[in-house]
Amino acid sequence: SHWIEPSRLLRRPSALHTVFDDPAGRLRDASPEEHVMFADMIQYLPDDILTKVDRAGMAVSLETRVPLLDHRVVEFVWRLPLHFRVKNGETKRLLRTILEKYVPRSLIERPKHGFSAPVDEWIKGPLRDWAEALLAPRALADSGIFHEQTVRNLWREHLAGRYNHKHRLWHVIMFQAWREKWLNR
Repeated sequence: SHWIEPSRLLRRPSALHTVFDDPAGRLRDASPEEHVMFADMIQYLPDDILTKVDRAGMAVSLETRVPLLDHRVVEFVWRLPLHFRVKNGETKRLLRTILEKYVPRSLIERPKHGFSAPVDEWIKGPLRDWAEALLAPRALADSGIFHEQTVRNLWREHLAGRYNHKHRLWHVIMFQAWREKWLNR
């Protein structure tokens, strides 16, 4: 998640339970951060990133592998305390510590290069009115999920060009659009 501290975004950390349904009770004792990690694992990875990697690989006749998603690795990492996975906003702590012994830091500390859409340009340009309506104080308050002031501050900083909060804002915008379409009927 792009929200390192989901509790700053959400009015009630328990709201995560309503957003990320866990009928089997696997996350009963999990932190808000672990709820978001779990949602990424069961939704974002298979429905977005892994699908894109698979299609891009197939398009050029390349067989791709994702070794860190071996179920044994995932199961092991999930059993570790959170501070081995995330510390001071830095993710993949254990992996980075191990890699530093074998790989130059310049190869580890590089920015990700992914398949991103021009969200920044969209929400500042042709989608600005739509985004503004979804991020309006009343719309945020109606959701009952988000700290309106936190989201509004990010939106103002983003529009002013002080910070690029495109990912954080896009997540809230998408949730608000989904909520408007499916829950406000």
